[in-house]
Amino acid sequence: MPRSLAALAAILVVAVLTGVLHFAHVEPVVVFIVAGVALGGLAWAISLATESVGERFGPAVTGVLQSTLGNLPELFIVLFALSAGELVVARTSIMGSLFANGLLVLGLAIVAGARAAPDGVMRFRTRLPQDTATLLLLAIAIIVLLGLSDQVGDRASRHGVAISAIGAVVLLVVYGVWLFDYLRSDEPVEQAGQGSARGTLPFGLALGVLGASGVAAAFVYDWFVAALDPAVKSLGISKAFTGLVIVAIAGNAVENVVGVTLAAKGRADLAVSVVKNSVAQIAAFLFPALVLCSLAFDTRLTFLLGPVFIGALVVTAISMWQITGDGEAIVFEGAALIGMYVVLAPLMWFE
Repeated sequence: MPRSLAALAAILVVAVLTGVLHFAHVEPVVVFIVAGVALGGLAWAISLATESVGERFGPAVTGVLQSTLGNLPELFIVLFALSAGELVVARTSIMGSLFANGLLVLGLAIVAGARAAPDGVMRFRTRLPQDTATLLLLAIAIIVLLGLSDQVGDRASRHGVAISAIGAVVLLVVYGVWLFDYLRSDEPVEQAGQGSARGTLPFGLALGVLGASGVAAAFVYDWFVAALDPAVKSLGISKAFTGLVIVAIAGNAVENVVGVTLAAKGRADLAVSVVKNSVAQIAAFLFPALVLCSLAFDTRLTFLLGPVFIGALVVTAISMWQITGDGEAIVFEGAALIGMYVVLAPLMWFE
């Protein structure tokens, strides 16, 4: 315990130092490096707190709580982008987070979990994978219909903002109905048949660390991206690639560490809950919530996406459902998800 507390204190110092360097206008490369160290430390802190909270609650409550905090950076960066009129960065940051979690992070977690399992098969409860697929399909239905309307140029295509607002409300209502029922179905780790791991932090302290680390990660992530921006511009990298790949991977560092760490420890249900809840939350809560929030800005975010994004969303939803829908996954399937993301990245490079 003393070592854990000392490590948490050191992480807090690095996070504060990042802010000091940022506001002191120190060389961006220095801020970038320090912010990267801070993000890695905060990811470890959230992983530690998530596992400790998971000892009191089941994977559903813990996964939703951690995913909510983990998605704070995406919320802030998209709001900042919209206020600055950067619609491309805002849209690709949302899509990038969804693809990074649904393909890259889930794939890494499956590889780690399957390798940790005695028989090479990662096993978890099937409800969340099935529910996530349903929520994704609902979001995709709205996106596809709006995209088709725009392509053919019918009368409805002139009302994309209004249609997106209505679709956003529908998604939020459905997500709320699902979330209420899903949280009620939660079971403690021991009752779910999952091996219990001894939490290293007291419950109250774990909740405090989880909340403080999540908020700190949102600020450090913003400073990280601000330091990254000059380097990206000097290299001539497109905004689509920056938002979909670089910003998304940096913003999902927490989910990367937490999901993979828990899977490697054999906490399959909790690992899948963290990653899958993040995907469901981005598609059915964060995206529609930001669509409604954008009504307050001059730049309006809608569900209107290009054909490449629509195709990638459909492939992601089908792949996630096919691989995790039966409650089992092996290394090969995790590698396939990672491969899909690797193929998507260079496509955005040339966009």
